[in-house]
Amino acid sequence: MAFSIRLTDEERMLAESYAKLQAISLGEAFKRALFEKIQDEYDVTVAKEAYDEYVSDGCKSRPIGELWKELDV
Repeated sequence: MAFSIRLTDEERMLAESYAKLQAISLGEAFKRALFEKIQDEYDVTVAKEAYDEYVSDGCKSRPIGELWKELDV
């Protein structure tokens, strides 16, 4: 899939400089940045859900050894 975006001259120069520093194409630089952002937001969402579950359970925790036994680690 291909797409195009409009950049100001300043944005283009910054993106090109970054790609050059990383020794990657401009397209690869945008692709990496996009998927890094997606992963970061996904991680934040999962962490928030886990924290909300922890709070709704009364902020109860248990020793890590119990979890290891449960996971057979």
